[in-house]
Amino acid sequence: MADRPRGQGGPEEGTPEYNWLYGSKGAPSDDATRAVRRPERGRPASADAREQADRTRMMPAAQGTPSRGAAAPPSAPAPSAPPSEPPARGRRGRGPRLPRRPRLGVFRVLRWLLLLWLVFLVAVPFWAWSKVTKVDAEPGGDRPGEQPGTTYLLVGSDSRGELTEEQRRDLGTGGASSRLADTIMLLHTGDGPNLLMSIPRDSIVDIPGRGTSKINAAYAWGGPKLMVRTVEQNTGIRVDHYVEVGFGGFVDMVDAVGGIEICPEAAMVDPDANLDIEAGCQDADGRTALGYARSRKTSADLGDIKRAEHQREVVAKVGSKALSPWSVANPLRYYRLSTATAESFKVGEGSSPLAIAQFGLAMTKVDGESGLTCGIPIRDLAVTWDPERSQRLFDLIVADDTDSVPAELCTPSGLPR
Repeated sequence: MADRPRGQGGPEEGTPEYNWLYGSKGAPSDDATRAVRRPERGRPASADAREQADRTRMMPAAQGTPSRGAAAPPSAPAPSAPPSEPPARGRRGRGPRLPRRPRLGVFRVLRWLLLLWLVFLVAVPFWAWSKVTKVDAEPGGDRPGEQPGTTYLLVGSDSRGELTEEQRRDLGTGGASSRLADTIMLLHTGDGPNLLMSIPRDSIVDIPGRGTSKINAAYAWGGPKLMVRTVEQNTGIRVDHYVEVGFGGFVDMVDAVGGIEICPEAAMVDPDANLDIEAGCQDADGRTALGYARSRKTSADLGDIKRAEHQREVVAKVGSKALSPWSVANPLRYYRLSTATAESFKVGEGSSPLAIAQFGLAMTKVDGESGLTCGIPIRDLAVTWDPERSQRLFDLIVADDTDSVPAELCTPSGLPR
């Protein structure tokens, strides 16, 4: 059979150009997977699409094993990768995010700081207590029996022995060498409201073994022991704890709490006490507070009586500020207050740290709202004790019945209303 010229007649099986249609006994031609050319310019895109579809159409394979040369069925498309998380703002070009470190170190440091703070709060008062001067204040002889409640005798000494010459000039104390009780107060605590009672230092009483004299002389003649015995013998009230503070210690205590507020009813000018203040409430440092508590020349008629009122006011204000939350939260103030207390006070040998702490707490509740502040009942400006009224008040204190104290027995001046 003569050869058929190329390009004439139908296609023959096995002709390379048509292996895509009839299959091939050899390897498949690369034409079958050749990329589709872009449509020529000016030729409709639909014609190119139909030609490409005709070229890539496959003959259907018989069921079972596909014939040799048949095109393999198209495989399922590979699953697409999940979309990547968009980068976080502000982290472009910084690399992968590192895992956060646990903050256990911070909590450990805070725990240690809290522990050290608690140790500081406990250790400072015990250290201060070791510096407090203890004195023998328990008298011998007959004494009142045990009584309900607790009674403290607070004595302010006018001794200048612990002051330097410069301090004496600054505080206006003078150079007197006397050793008298400048302030005498009884503080009773129990089931009822706390009661703070002033005893005027010029009160004429019987001093055991010394006869009749001003009550402040008992301290000069026999120190704390005779002072306690004199108060007990003339009131019938048993003194459980003795507390003493001097001029210098008083100033240090006021300064340690950051000063106090005083409220004089009138202007006060007293050169002997280095005092010059206006009327009305105002802040006072230790020097001013001491002059305010000592001066009695600014009230000619009620000199010693007004003086006792000012002393109770100052003592109550110091106690209130000493136990404020800020005194504990501020470590410097806490330390200064503890040091000033240790260097300022003398206490009876039988008093424990707990008893003195309770004394400080009780002093915050004698401001007239949560407690009672009184002058000892007197009948005249010469501070002569009123025998009937004073004995009634003493009996109520002995019975720990301050709830029943009437207003007529507890007046700021001690005089009847």
